Amino acid sequence: MSHQLTLEPLGATIDVEEGQTVLDAALRQGIYIPHACGHGLCGTCKVQVCDGEVDHGAANPFALMDMERDDGKTLACCATLLSDATIEADIEDEPDAQVIPVRDFGAAAARIVQLTPTIKALHLRLDTPIRYQAGQYVQVRIPTLGQSRAFSIANAPDSDGTATEIELNVRLVPGGAGTAWLHESLAEGSRLTLCGPYGRFFVRHTATQPMIFMAGGSGLSSPRAMIHELLARGHEQPITLVYGQRSRAELYYDEEFRALARRHPRFTYVPVLSGDEECPDWSGARGFVHEAAKAHFNGNFAGHKVYLCGPPPMIEACISTLMQGRLFERDIYTEKFISAADAQQARSPLFRTI
Repeated sequence: MSHQLTLEPLGATIDVEEGQTVLDAALRQGIYIPHACGHGLCGTCKVQVCDGEVDHGAANPFALMDMERDDGKTLACCATLLSDATIEADIEDEPDAQVIPVRDFGAAAARIVQLTPTIKALHLRLDTPIRYQAGQYVQVRIPTLGQSRAFSIANAPDSDGTATEIELNVRLVPGGAGTAWLHESLAEGSRLTLCGPYGRFFVRHTATQPMIFMAGGSGLSSPRAMIHELLARGHEQPITLVYGQRSRAELYYDEEFRALARRHPRFTYVPVLSGDEECPDWSGARGFVHEAAKAHFNGNFAGHKVYLCGPPPMIEACISTLMQGRLFERDIYTEKFISAADAQQARSPLFRTI
């Protein structure tokens, strides 16, 4: 049995299947509700129930407190409908966002490439093309877990906005059952299921400011797709990538970006190593991403649009540095995947959307 859900302030009404979460139903109709962890832990997807009844599901009591439940609030990522309902969500108009409903896809592992000792590139050939914006991500179903894991798409879509093959860069996480299966059990020719696209991390093409991309670890995936898209379109403003890894061996796609910088005068590449390994032939920056960016721009980021992608501690450090360098929330965009452990930590009260 399905119920009808009206979403304000859009005034849109959609069908929600029995057991389907409010968030999933909205995304599959191309309606974006702000969210992060997707598991009821962080509270980003909190909405107001104006009419009707909902089941709060597995919402964490710290993310959705008893007093909030009494006031009619719920978490869209966990809530299911018990009747027709109306909710009010914090939905902002974003002129560069495309309306792309989330869909399910079948795929085969066409190629698997070892990029670094801990990161593999999975090239997945899809049964049907996926439409997405460079910077977005997909959820990959892990058969042995019966759960999905999020991975950014590392290649830009074709000129028509679609792709039949996508690349995912997967870092082997110590103790991570999902990434362990993808690294150790997935073989070329193996079948997978995934769904997407997800996320509001994409290029703001209507912006006219120079762009800075700051990435760490396997967080390079989204910036790589976005930079390739910008360069293919002949973007006229300067583009800078500051990319950090612990060691030279983990600095994947390093030569690719050096080659792009040689071919495109408006593109600058700043690699940085944070480990203490001896590397006699390394003449690049040392330290962390935010430190290298601060040094490169002399501490002044005013007049730029900045895209951050990487582990939460890196993003928090970058945000602090950007604030000190005269940049504000409206010019900062970020994508960070929040694990259960991350979601338990307090989020910065200084920023509402990043």
